[in-house]
Amino acid sequence: MSYLDKLKSNRSSSFDKLNSQLQKTVGGQSKNGDEKYWKPDVDKAGNGYAILRFLPAPEGEDYPFVKMIDHGFQGPGGWYIENSLATIGQEDPVSEFNSKLWNASSDDESPERKQVRKQKRRTSFTSNVYVVHDSSNPENEGKVFLFKYGKMIMEKLQEAMNPQYDGEEKVNPFDMWEGADFKLKIRNKEGYRNYDRSEFAKPAPIANSSGKALSDTELESVVGSMHSLKEIVDPKNFKTYDELKAKLYKVLALDGSAHAPMKSTAEDDDTEMDFTPKFKERPAPKLEEAPSPAFKPSMDDDEDTLDFFKSLAAEE
Repeated sequence: MSYLDKLKSNRSSSFDKLNSQLQKTVGGQSKNGDEKYWKPDVDKAGNGYAILRFLPAPEGEDYPFVKMIDHGFQGPGGWYIENSLATIGQEDPVSEFNSKLWNASSDDESPERKQVRKQKRRTSFTSNVYVVHDSSNPENEGKVFLFKYGKMIMEKLQEAMNPQYDGEEKVNPFDMWEGADFKLKIRNKEGYRNYDRSEFAKPAPIANSSGKALSDTELESVVGSMHSLKEIVDPKNFKTYDELKAKLYKVLALDGSAHAPMKSTAEDDDTEMDFTPKFKERPAPKLEEAPSPAFKPSMDDDEDTLDFFKSLAAEE
């Protein structure tokens, strides 16, 4: 039995498994130098439109998406642009240091807590997608890419699988036969890139830009073109704790002997901060206020911000 046949026969049983993982996870041509990734273009007004089809998990992998946590901020010693070890369930020096800072004061407007907010982690997700329509880059149509997206789009995926209103049908957006095209609508809202008008079409088999459903032969090609998601979060692709700690101390111009590690229980954008000290408190470090970049990030996709940070760091 081919992998396409397995996907077709296991659609029903995989829905609940995928939905459960979604709940746990959230509780153009390449613009980042990797041709495997697709990213939409926008016009001068900041608007853009494309139609994508989210694809199932690659063969041998459990889920059709992976979650990445990273940090991007500037300090007296330069830029810190790194993936967080929290992605793979390990202790991360930025999380520990942010915990130390947060517990150094009970004043939300204190320099320490302001610093924590500048150094907070960002979350993004990556899936395989089939590009149905891309008016800016039509050569991408009919091809499979990796697509990196943020929380607003992830919420759209969750809403499709868990509709809020009676009478609305549950849809597995990653299903190639009973899923649905995703209409990615980008607009400029108060200076930010916004995705709130994006929506799923009615459920239907994957079709090309002309609306013709793909044949089994074409679907086999799509399945065979999917990229590994596990590879993205393979531990070998992360720097070690010691390497990240050295980089952090360099960027923040810190004396490494002056700080004891503290474990963070929460740090994400949409989670209440609740840091619990595990070591004896020491005097809070005096940090210079890092200048904020003249940039308004997306209201949704944290990777937009990270791409901007990376471009600045490359210029130093």
